[in-house]
Amino acid sequence: MADSAMLQLRITEIFHSLQGEARSVGLPTVFVRLTGCPLRCVYCDTEYAFSGGELWDLDALTDKVASFGCRRVCVTGGEPLAQPECLELLRRLCEAGYEVSLETSGAMPIENVDVRVSRVMDLKAPASGESHRNLWDNIAFLTPHDQVKFVVANREDYEWARFKIDEHQLLSKVSDVLFSPSHHVLPAKDLAEWLIADRIDARLQVQLHKFLWNDEPGH
Repeated sequence: MADSAMLQLRITEIFHSLQGEARSVGLPTVFVRLTGCPLRCVYCDTEYAFSGGELWDLDALTDKVASFGCRRVCVTGGEPLAQPECLELLRRLCEAGYEVSLETSGAMPIENVDVRVSRVMDLKAPASGESHRNLWDNIAFLTPHDQVKFVVANREDYEWARFKIDEHQLLSKVSDVLFSPSHHVLPAKDLAEWLIADRIDARLQVQLHKFLWNDEPGH
């Protein structure tokens, strides 16, 4: 195996902001956004991360993260796990004592991700156009430290997510099941009312960063 200090990752951006979603919403976090994604979801809001970026070696990358003086790090994309070296980055961040989360689709294997990482797995609903890419084998590797997210664009997506929650007993496997309305597509109020009416024990999230900074890169 190559020396981890020589490993490189292609990075779109590194920035310090507030977490906009998941269970640590509102908390200061360093974001490391990796470049590249094999999926093309209809509602994607990070298309700028599909290509380009700059190569960073892991030493420089972890030094940059440390420079912000923040104890939380979120590794995101794109799809971070599309770069195999991401696994070593996650391990090193955990070893350095950070609270580490990983935002990943349901389309990439998660079994080799460090167990100290909170994996926020975004299972793709039908309206994404990529639901056929979900790797259902990943469910077996989820732990109470992890989270599962559904982006919902319409009632069909919502009913699909409800079925998957029951089919795979997700509420008993992870700490949080997250429902996120597709921004500018589904009113958050509609999704909230569906969750209340059906008594779903899940968390509604509205992506705080989009309300604060209009989803500008670097926030």
